[in-house]
Amino acid sequence: MSDLTLYLAPGTCAMAVRIALVEAGAPHRLKLVDFSVAEQRSPAYLAINPKGRVPALVTERGVLTETPALLLYVAQRFPAVGLAPLDDPFLLARMQEVNSFLASTVHVSHAHGRRGSRWADDEQAIAAMQAKMPQNMRDGFAEIEHHYLAGPWVLGDRFSLADIYLYVVASWLKSDGVAIDEFPKVAAHTARMLARPAVQQALII
Repeated sequence: MSDLTLYLAPGTCAMAVRIALVEAGAPHRLKLVDFSVAEQRSPAYLAINPKGRVPALVTERGVLTETPALLLYVAQRFPAVGLAPLDDPFLLARMQEVNSFLASTVHVSHAHGRRGSRWADDEQAIAAMQAKMPQNMRDGFAEIEHHYLAGPWVLGDRFSLADIYLYVVASWLKSDGVAIDEFPKVAAHTARMLARPAVQQALII
């Protein structure tokens, strides 16, 4: 029996952790959190993750949250798979740079289109955030297109966690009103990710 349990909701950033676990061949259990009935705000789930968000990964040493942290945990716990360049300080920092950009900038832009009430109470302010969101997503992905795709993968020829995270965040573009074809490198990267058996398996939940 696995000692890892991942709480996730389909379509969220938690899917990156799910993909990483499958890529690593890590035994784990899945617990789906139903956002349609606000299960993430239920007392039972808040006892696991008081932030009321996904992902949350229950380990034998405690609960971990925040996607970049969970991704690196998987890579370090299963180092033989090579999901992170743990042997190269520069490449590891570059991977973390991309993951930090996805978490702190691109994901926040995406959230402005759906959860503006986190940042403002004024309806006009929320509407302004929603209107600006597609352009902010374009700006973020232009940065990725021109500066963060060094080759077939984010780190050039070396597949890493950054590719997993980028794939999941890029999957939000269509619903954000942005055509992925505006970014040919990102679109090609998504196609490469979809061809990976682990990704195909991870998407079945």
